[in-house]
Amino acid sequence: MIGRLNHVAIAVPDLEAASAQYRDTLGATVGAPQDEPDHGVTVVFIELPNTKIELLYPLGEDSPINGFLEKNPSGGIHHMCFEVDDILVARDKLKAEGARVLGAGEPKIGAHGKPVLFLHPKDFNGCLIELEQV
Repeated sequence: MIGRLNHVAIAVPDLEAASAQYRDTLGATVGAPQDEPDHGVTVVFIELPNTKIELLYPLGEDSPINGFLEKNPSGGIHHMCFEVDDILVARDKLKAEGARVLGAGEPKIGAHGKPVLFLHPKDFNGCLIELEQV
């Protein structure tokens, strides 16, 4: 059901410093910061030959990333995103198998302008999973 790994997301306490580290130290292609108010984050995508890294930084007081950074002040891996052909079919199959979809269970538009859903980390070995329709 899942396709390729779209990205690994890392929550960071300093978006500019993290972007500079990937760009200047590792020589990666780093995109511009992009606010995603529906998700409460500012993101920066780092392009790699086979996938992307998404740097996540809190956007506002109610950002879901704030709690993560309180527990992990240096930052850390927040989630993995896998591509799916049909997000509604994937959602329904996963729910039928007992997986919990976060929020209202309806896709939201993600940072790439495509529908996304998140799956509860307790159902996937402690890892938050994002599904993105391609």
